[in-house]
Amino acid sequence: MTRTTVLVVDDEKSLRDFVRRNLEVRQFDVLVASNGLEALAHFQNHPVDLVILDVMMPYMDGLETIRRIRQQSLVPIIVLSALGEENDKVQALNLGADDYLTKPFGVSELLARVHAVLRRAAWLNTPPQQQTRIVQGNIVADLETHTILVKGEPVEFTPTEFNLLVYLMQNAGKVLPHHIILKQVWGQEYGEETEYLRVYIGRLRQKIEVDPANPRHLLTERGVGYTFMP
Repeated sequence: MTRTTVLVVDDEKSLRDFVRRNLEVRQFDVLVASNGLEALAHFQNHPVDLVILDVMMPYMDGLETIRRIRQQSLVPIIVLSALGEENDKVQALNLGADDYLTKPFGVSELLARVHAVLRRAAWLNTPPQQQTRIVQGNIVADLETHTILVKGEPVEFTPTEFNLLVYLMQNAGKVLPHHIILKQVWGQEYGEETEYLRVYIGRLRQKIEVDPANPRHLLTERGVGYTFMP
């Protein structure tokens, strides 16, 4: 059975070891780095299934590390940070992070987020059960090849972006509340992280809308949720 490899990046050795020990005892293979430069070196030389990294680190911080990883890979990324303000979360998510865990955190919370992120990524490798193609106007989602075409051209999506767009397209015309979308796309561990949705809807609009500032497909239902209009 293939084991999952996690790259853990944090300049605080005690926290780095805490995460490493708890993952290794659950049969994960773990690589560790103390800053972004070390992390990128590991990333170039080893296949990695998940990155868990701190924001504030010497030499190269977590945000710059995320940006560089996203230039070459869609690997899931969980951010660890003592900065719990919404703006800090939004900044990390905008750069391509999949999740954000505020320090201090417990083992159960860490593991729940790890499993949730890996489930979303694994979904892309799971053959579709029934419907294999969703067509909404000039947007086509192919669930067999896990690709999105916009006006006939392929557009690259992260696993979470893909899952979110497919779920919205499958429920075209319906008003979907924030907490329902979060639980369906992110997992049962989520429900209150509305800032995640704001960021990801913004990213989807950049990729599928002719005019992202005046969307025609991804509409905000103020105070409720979002609707995908064909």
